[in-house]
Amino acid sequence: MNIMDFNVKKLAADAGTFLSRAVQFTEEKLGQAEKTELDAHLENLLSKAECTKIWTEKIMKQTEVLLQPNPNARIEEFVYEKLDRKAPSRINNPELLGQYMIDAGTEFGPGTAYGNALIKCGETQKRIGTADRELIQTSALNFLTPLRNFIEGDYKTIAKERKLLQNKRLDLDAAKTRLKKAKAAETRNSQLNSTRLEGDNIMVNFSYMLNFLHVKWLKSEQELRITQSEFDRQAEITRLLLEGISSTHAHHLRCLNDFVEAQMTYYAQCYQYMLDLQKQLGSFPSNYLSNNNQTSVAPVPSVLPNAIGSSTMASTSGLVITSPSNLSDLKECSGSRKARVLYDYDAANSTELSLLADEVITVFSVVGMDSDWLMGERGNQKGKVPITYLELLN
Repeated sequence: MNIMDFNVKKLAADAGTFLSRAVQFTEEKLGQAEKTELDAHLENLLSKAECTKIWTEKIMKQTEVLLQPNPNARIEEFVYEKLDRKAPSRINNPELLGQYMIDAGTEFGPGTAYGNALIKCGETQKRIGTADRELIQTSALNFLTPLRNFIEGDYKTIAKERKLLQNKRLDLDAAKTRLKKAKAAETRNSQLNSTRLEGDNIMVNFSYMLNFLHVKWLKSEQELRITQSEFDRQAEITRLLLEGISSTHAHHLRCLNDFVEAQMTYYAQCYQYMLDLQKQLGSFPSNYLSNNNQTSVAPVPSVLPNAIGSSTMASTSGLVITSPSNLSDLKECSGSRKARVLYDYDAANSTELSLLADEVITVFSVVGMDSDWLMGERGNQKGKVPITYLELLN
C-alpha cells in the first residue's frame, strides 16, 4: 500500500511538472512569458554540434551510396547489422563481369585470340572486384564506423543532455513566473490591508491571507533558487559535452585521411591492373581469325594515312608498325636474317611462335608460305610469325 501511494504521488508530481512546462512553453510561444536566454558561447556550441550532426549524416549516407550503389544491398546490410549478424558474402559487379568474360573465353577457346583476350580481361575485372571489396571494407572500418559512432553515440548523448537543459530552463522560467505572481499578489493584499476596515472578523481574515501569501512567496523563492542551481549545473554539463565537438572534428579528419588513402590505393591498383591488361592486349592483332581452321592471315595493325609509304617506323595507338619497304626486304631476303620483335604476340595455334616485344629472333622465308608470314626461330622453338610484328636488322 505504501509503495502504491508512493507511485501515485510520484506520478502526480511528474504530471504536475509536465503540465507546468507545457504551460510555460505555450506562454513563451504566445509571447506572454519571459524566456531565459542561454549565453552566447553555449548557443554557438549548440549550433556547431547541430551543424556537425547534419553534415556527418549527409556525408555518411552518400559514402555508403558511393561504396554500394545498390539500394537493396544497402538495406540488406542494414538489417543484418541491426540483427547483429554477418551479412552473406556477395559477388560484386566487376567480379561477376570478370566471371562472365572468363566463361565466354573458355567456351570460345583459349587458343583463339578473342577467347584469350576475354579470359585476360575477365581476370583483370576479378582483380578490380577484389580491390573494390578491400576498399569497401577499409572505408567502412576506418571512415564510416567512426561517423556512425558519433551519430549513434556521442550526438545522442548531447541531444539527451540538451533536452534535459531545455526542461531545466522551462522549470526555471516557470519558477520565476510563480514568484513574480506571488509578489504581485502580496503587494495587492498589503495595499488592501492598509485600508481601514471595520469588524474584527474581516481583519482576522486579511491577516490570514497575508500570512498565506507570504509563505507562498517564500516557497516560490526557495523553488527558484533550486531550479536556478539545477539549470546552471545542467548548462555546465551540456557545455562540457559540446566542447568535445572540436575533438570529434580532429578525429574525423584523421578518418578522412584514411579514407583518401584507401581510395588512392584502390585507384592506383585499378590503374596498374588496366595498364597491365593494355600491355597484354597490345599483343593481339587488330585483325585476327576466330577459327583456327581457317587459312592463316597475318594481322596488320591499323596505319594512319600519312604513314603509308614512309620508310621509317610509324606509331598508331601505341603500336609500332613496320613500313612497307621494310616488309618487302624481309620477304625477299634469301637465307635467314635477324629481326627485332616490335610488340608481343600470342600464338593462335601450335604452328605459330609466340613473341615478346624487343626480343631478337631469326627469320627466313619458306616456299609456299603465305606472303604475310615468315618462319621464326628462337633456340629450339620454331613457328610462323606475322611479318608486320617484325623489324629487319642490318
